[in-house]
Amino acid sequence: MATHQFLSSFRYSDSLTVLGISVCTAVVCEAISWILIYRTSSYKSLKSSIDKASKKLEIMKTETTKITSKKSKTKKIDRVETSLKETSRDLSLFKFKSGAVVALVLFIVFGLLNSLFEGKVVAKLPFKPIGIVMKMSHRGLQGDDSTDCSMAFLYFLCSISIRTNLQKFLGFSPPRGAAGAGLFPMPDPKTN
Repeated sequence: MATHQFLSSFRYSDSLTVLGISVCTAVVCEAISWILIYRTSSYKSLKSSIDKASKKLEIMKTETTKITSKKSKTKKIDRVETSLKETSRDLSLFKFKSGAVVALVLFIVFGLLNSLFEGKVVAKLPFKPIGIVMKMSHRGLQGDDSTDCSMAFLYFLCSISIRTNLQKFLGFSPPRGAAGAGLFPMPDPKTN
């Protein structure tokens, strides 16, 4: 009880609470992802095949620019690109099951935080946000001060930045060849 009184008297206690919960949630989500995905042999083989294909594609493209382009070279490049897209799609589908569990955890935590900080200003923005950003940052708050920041906006910003950086730090970021692929890749301009 004394700790709670000390924290509630601290000027930035609500902001730090949201930040701390966001860090803990990111760690829990990455632990879930590690258990369900990153430690499996299927993930490791898909990731290594994406890495190999992207390196091979890079080498083939640099050789094509050095030498005059031939039809057989472009066909080989197209085959490698197609293989890379298919493997990246498979990797995204493989990650989908973990994504559902992580989404459930984030939904529960967000609901808990929403009930704790409902209608409460947790931070002050150092700027006056533009229209759509203000609707997000001022969601659920009373008053006209547009620099007031709700829990939802702060939690959203913290979650995105912390989880992305944690994935990079732990080496769980997507392989570089899989960056643009995914469940809904961009259409290939060559086939359209």
